[in-house]
Amino acid sequence: MKKISISPSKTLKLSNVLIMRCRLQEDDFDISIEQMQSFIRTKGAVQIGPLIQYMNSYINEAGEMEIDIRLILQCNHHIHSVEQPYTMESMIRIPNCMYCRFIGPEDSLSFAYQKIQLEAFENDIPLKGDSYTIFVDRDEEDETITADVFMERAD
Repeated sequence: MKKISISPSKTLKLSNVLIMRCRLQEDDFDISIEQMQSFIRTKGAVQIGPLIQYMNSYINEAGEMEIDIRLILQCNHHIHSVEQPYTMESMIRIPNCMYCRFIGPEDSLSFAYQKIQLEAFENDIPLKGDSYTIFVDRDEEDETITADVFMERAD
């Protein structure tokens, strides 16, 4: 089953989030996720919910395009003693986001981003350029994923 549904205005709310900034060229995401999960366990917390990936592209001081990628996991409570490469936020609340629920093959996830961008273009909705992707479910048998994509509006 392939499906993309969209909503023009949703609020993303995350609690007790452990965040790790990644470099696209250097990091193996699976290893980074395992390290984050291990860190959460060693601090006596429990992971709540699925993996969340934040992405934003920007032009650096040298005029080159860079991509800011962060892996985010929610915990059952706030972890107070957090060391690098992690940071901890009690709450992330992003109001007024374009939202898309994607169900389909993982290699087609880019269609969800494109659908939000097209919807924003057609309705004159400015976007900030960042996105939060929540990997809700993975069906190994059908080789599909369910993902929620939030893109912050600039209006």
